[in-house]
Amino acid sequence: MPAQLRPDVTLTPTDDGAVLLDERSGRYFQLNRTALLVLRSLLDGRTAEEAAADLGARYPVTADRARADVERLHETLRTAGLVTGGPGAAGPGAVGQSTAG
Repeated sequence: MPAQLRPDVTLTPTDDGAVLLDERSGRYFQLNRTALLVLRSLLDGRTAEEAAADLGARYPVTADRARADVERLHETLRTAGLVTGGPGAAGPGAVGQSTAG
């Protein structure tokens, strides 16, 4: 099953990447451009390997590092309850969390 944003999560692109708003909790998460590239790849149904290849095609990173970054990001987003499905884990430690208010 491809990765999907939960229905109560809104993705808003910014100049520096994107912001994910979890409407259930009021928390928002900031993604840098690299994390947004990975998230978009996963949301497009690409595997972790394909998302890592996308990352490696754009940035000077080894295949192993790109794969680990994809898995770490996906796991971070999944654990935060922002996405469902997708590869077993993922992505760059490029997610910042804040509280709205």
